[in-house]
Amino acid sequence: MRRLSKRLGVFLIMLVMMICIAGCGNSQENDKEKNKASSDKKNAQEPNSSVIGDGKILVVYFSRTGEQYTVGVIEEGNTAIVAKMIADQTGADLFEVLPADDHYPMTYSELTDVAKREQSKKARPEYAGEVPDLSKYSTIFIGAPVWWGDWPMIMYTFFEKNADALAGKNLIPFSTHEGSGLSGFDKKLSKACPDSAVLDGLAVRGNDAQNARDDVRESVKKWISDLQ
Repeated sequence: MRRLSKRLGVFLIMLVMMICIAGCGNSQENDKEKNKASSDKKNAQEPNSSVIGDGKILVVYFSRTGEQYTVGVIEEGNTAIVAKMIADQTGADLFEVLPADDHYPMTYSELTDVAKREQSKKARPEYAGEVPDLSKYSTIFIGAPVWWGDWPMIMYTFFEKNADALAGKNLIPFSTHEGSGLSGFDKKLSKACPDSAVLDGLAVRGNDAQNARDDVRESVKKWISDLQ
């Protein structure tokens, strides 16, 4: 009888220990779920804290001031506005592609004529300044206004001169336009930089960049979040 009681006591002790262990396991799982939920919530609130990998980010852009279609004379280029929004939300560095010989007219009709001539000649206008050390960056946003359904020719100068340094990078195109959307920027960028990964681009109307900046900022925020 004593032996039976002793066995029963041992059994009860083991049962209590098993319940405690199970409870601890459930508690740990619950803590993990809570931590995950907290992390997910934080990421949802701060979607741009880690964009497209862990490396540094650069925004390269070409932009123009002067007379713009449907907008009038502007003091800050449409693409420049969007580029700075991207940099603000990602902590990226900025590099503006500036013509070494800025022969581009300030009036819209004359500018479109020059852009068309450059495109027909497949011109490669030179840009000024030194490009940042691209080896420091894993992701590069690249933007410009749409000129005759294509990148401005000066951007092809940038692509071709830096093709080796852009290889293996995530390249993300964005455009400003007044009806032509992204205009195949992604496909043309892939063709110009075949050894790079080209991700989904964003198209922003120039009029919105000037006059609906809060809406554009939200569009940029969602786009970046979707890229993660």
